[in-house]
Parts: sequence; structure tokens; C-alpha cells
Amino acid sequence: MNPYLALLLFAGIAVALIYGLVLVSHWLNPQKSTNPAKEEAYECGIIPKGDARARVSVHYLLMALLFLIFDIEVVFLYPWAVAYRQLKLFGFVEMMVFIAILLIGYFYAWGKGVLDWK
Repeated sequence: MNPYLALLLFAGIAVALIYGLVLVSHWLNPQKSTNPAKEEAYECGIIPKGDARARVSVHYLLMALLFLIFDIEVVFLYPWAVAYRQLKLFGFVEMMVFIAILLIGYFYAWGKGVLDWK
């Protein structure tokens, strides 16, 4: 038996299941909403007022970007920890250089005042 046959069968079943569920939901879903309240935007039970395009502080965006960068860097630590015994001293030194680069970026952002909430 071809080893790729199982993979092809699994992919075919997955695609068929996806299309089947979309068709069933389209079939069961009413096409037109009769209640105008269902067409309004819902925000925590509060009726929306004003424009949805509100200004956001740059500090908030920079903090979110830093969080995203450091959160993704943690993903790189996991495979290193799994393969730590095979990497030995070279892997340890390599990871210390990696963490040092991250710390330099962290202290640079701290020095620029990105982490200060005024």
C-alpha cells in the first residue's frame, strides 16, 4: 500500500467534511433576518454611539508589538529545551546569545520609554 494513500484519504475526508458542514449550515440557516435588532452591532450589551474608529495610543500599539515579539520568541525556546541534551554546550551558548539579543532589544525599548504608561 502506498504510504501517501492514507494521507490523501485523510485530506479527502477533511475537505468533504468541511464542505458538508458548510452546506448543512447554509441549508439550515434562514437566509433573511426578520428582526432589525439582529442587524445592529453588539458591544457588550451597550448601544454603540459615535464612530467606531477611535484613536489608540501609540504606547498601546508598541506594547502590543513587544508582547507579540517576545511571545513568539518563547516558541523558539521550546524546541531548544526539547533538544537540549543533544545540543550540549554549543546549544547552550547559542541560546544564551539568542537571549542576550532579546534582552538588548528589551532594554532598548525600556530606555526609549515604550514600557512607561503615562
